[in-house]
Amino acid sequence: MNNSSDGARDEPSGTIKLIGIGQSLRGDDAAGLAAVRLWQETYQVRSAYPNVHVELTELPGIGLLGLLEGARVAILVDAVHCGARAGTVYILSENQLEAFSNGAGSAHGWGVAETLSLGRKLMPSALPAKLILIGIEVGQMNLGESLSSEVESALPEVARLIEQNVSIDLLHK
Repeated sequence: MNNSSDGARDEPSGTIKLIGIGQSLRGDDAAGLAAVRLWQETYQVRSAYPNVHVELTELPGIGLLGLLEGARVAILVDAVHCGARAGTVYILSENQLEAFSNGAGSAHGWGVAETLSLGRKLMPSALPAKLILIGIEVGQMNLGESLSSEVESALPEVARLIEQNVSIDLLHK
């Protein structure tokens, strides 16, 4: 696993950051963490590339901006809640995240959409030129619960989507 916790201001050119977001003790909210771990296990060769950096973070809030710094591409994987069937998978560009603003999609304090919007206003050149969010619809977020079967069954699809996006971005370095 290729982890960096310093905001990575010294990242090599062309760095892709894959960030799994979630709370491991809150049921389906751990979906982003679990999906990134599954990708690492399934695609070990790709996850070991020197310009692919993996982060797993709980409750990043505004600290997400530091994790994104220095990346050319960022792929965020997180649980979302927008009323669809549990386990529904979304692929969103940064522009599409506005639909998830105002607290609609995160249990992590500042939501991803709000944090990115603030980052683009305060430090636009420090954030990745390309940002993708892979969201997994939650079913339950009860404290102490594990992932629901619906979310668990969506994880292989999410791992494939992560691999697809990492592969595309490695080719376009």
